[in-house]
Amino acid sequence: MSKFRTERDSMGEVRLPAKAYFGAQTQRAVENFPISGRTLPTEMIHALGLVKWAAAVANRDLGRLTGSGKNPLSDKQVEALLAACREVAGGKFDDQFPVDVFQTGSGTSSNMNASEVIANRAIELSGGDRFSPEKPIHPNDHVNLGQSSNDVFPTVIHVAAAVAIRERLLPALSQCGKVLSEKAAQWKDVLKIGRTHLADATPMMLGQEIGGLARQLERSADRAQIAVDALLELPIGGTAVGSGINTHAEFGRRVCEVLTKETGIPSIEAVDHFEANAARDGLVECHGQLRSIATVLFSVANNIRWLGSGPRCGFYEIKLPDRQPGSSIMPGKVNPVMCESLMQAAARVLGNDQTIAVCGAAGGQFQLNTMMPVMADVTLESIRLLSAATEAFTKFCLQDMEPNTKVCKAAVEKSLALATGLSPFIGYEQAAALTKEALQTGKTIRELCREKKVLPEDQLDKALDPRRMTRPEE
Repeated sequence: MSKFRTERDSMGEVRLPAKAYFGAQTQRAVENFPISGRTLPTEMIHALGLVKWAAAVANRDLGRLTGSGKNPLSDKQVEALLAACREVAGGKFDDQFPVDVFQTGSGTSSNMNASEVIANRAIELSGGDRFSPEKPIHPNDHVNLGQSSNDVFPTVIHVAAAVAIRERLLPALSQCGKVLSEKAAQWKDVLKIGRTHLADATPMMLGQEIGGLARQLERSADRAQIAVDALLELPIGGTAVGSGINTHAEFGRRVCEVLTKETGIPSIEAVDHFEANAARDGLVECHGQLRSIATVLFSVANNIRWLGSGPRCGFYEIKLPDRQPGSSIMPGKVNPVMCESLMQAAARVLGNDQTIAVCGAAGGQFQLNTMMPVMADVTLESIRLLSAATEAFTKFCLQDMEPNTKVCKAAVEKSLALATGLSPFIGYEQAAALTKEALQTGKTIRELCREKKVLPEDQLDKALDPRRMTRPEE
């Protein structure tokens, strides 16, 4: 048997792999775009199958697949078409999507890739010959009925990103915040020194510090939901330019209803299809929330990294779990590798946001944005990176980190910031003078105050009580 077969499209004959489920249009794209070797993200492939399935359901219910149009399908063929869509959505044909990410800006190559795979598989499922030149189930006439790449591809991006955020990023952020909240509760009585500008500040509880980080994660989870909300309006039904040519007036609404029921994400038909086809503002907004989440995760990981620095010459207020040897030359060295991994992932997302901003601002002219495939790729990469890095950080760092109570306590007593508690008793200027003298002499604030008899012992104990300084006066 030959390793190749020949198919024909509107431009002529094309030679392609004999057993491939994709067809001539896909093969042309493979040959035209030998760019990066990066194919469409699997999340997009699965969402393509899902959106094509929802479109087929809508067209079936509207009577357009079995109606009086060209080459109407039998009920058996319609069921095969629906089954083929579900198989693509389930990942069965991931290896049949060879088109590079850097392709036509509308995503037409990938839309037709999906349509060809679904059509050929549906022919096979309905008992036909998928290698026959005649296509009883046609990629354009049936699978792409009432659709254009210009409304399908952005719809698929929204669905893929919303599902990925809801199913992976939101749980990862919530679990991370939960673990931090648990640590904050466990460490509520661990006294330590605060720091501003990386310089000693007034005392606080380690639980208060970690609780602040937990709140950052809680708000990040809220931002992830806002990111999903930015994607709820779907362009499907606008076809080529937003006018809805060659589709049924109810098609967009029905597709959204089917997708909502299937995914649990409340999708709605675009309020204005011309806006929805032309602009990717919702995707820019979505990734803006991902950027905010990335800045939080970078900051949280970096704070944990600083608090765990040492063990002899750093802060070492938190003991991080040992994950792997830290040096090829320094025996016994252990590094905060999980913090650094998360920080790198967050940095990549910050860079991705610049790509999204450029594509959103400069990539659209008139009725279409022509940068959609790369926008899809970087958005899904950002969701994937933030999810996986947060999951690993939580599991391999946060869950097993412990407080170093001895170091925390010692730092509080020797801190010059204890002088802040003296200000209400002796005034700011005298407290500042004591601070400078303590720094010069190497004495603690308490030792110097006792030596100079600055206050009676009972008042001094009250003024320099570090736990009193961790909350407002009652």
